Amino acid sequence: MTIKERMAACQLFTDDDAHYPEEAAKLAAARQRGKALCWEINRLHPDELEKRSELLSQLFGSMGKNVWLEPPVYAAYGSNVTVGDHVYFNFGTTFVDDYKIIIGSNVLFAPHVSIAVTNHPLHPELRRRGEMYARPVVIKDWVWIGTGSIICPGVTIGEGAVIGAGSVVTKDVPPYCLAAGNPCRVIRELTERDKEYYFRDMRADQVEW
Repeated sequence: MTIKERMAACQLFTDDDAHYPEEAAKLAAARQRGKALCWEINRLHPDELEKRSELLSQLFGSMGKNVWLEPPVYAAYGSNVTVGDHVYFNFGTTFVDDYKIIIGSNVLFAPHVSIAVTNHPLHPELRRRGEMYARPVVIKDWVWIGTGSIICPGVTIGEGAVIGAGSVVTKDVPPYCLAAGNPCRVIRELTERDKEYYFRDMRADQVEW
């Protein structure tokens, strides 16, 4: 299998597979392109909003409307990330996107969130040459991910879920729940009360949507 075929099949691979030198060279060029785009984005003046948006559209594999990202941003490729509409990335987002990261619409990222699709085997004999494997990460619509959270390979976060600050998400998270911790666990479901009270006993004003 080629390098990309091994990625898709969740088989071990290396970026510099000597059996596929042309493919390895193309992947290296794609990584270099992503790093260069991140470098440009991270060095823009805060007022250069149009340029930032233009560079983001080049970085991501696809990007919906009204996407806002606060630099700095870091990516392995960038091109393996797809982003929906009305998505907000706060400072310091990291994408380890050797394979697919799929982000829905109306998703909020707090500062310093890391999303990684790549992992290494536990046994050192299986990672002598840096062997790794990749599994896609899917973040569905209306998710909010708290500060400093880490999303691990193969995870799907269900629609409307909230991930508490500092969480390490190693397993799928169901829709419309609050999950937190290391490892991340479901704490409770979101309820109608959460519509009425936005924080403890603090009542939300009625909003016309």
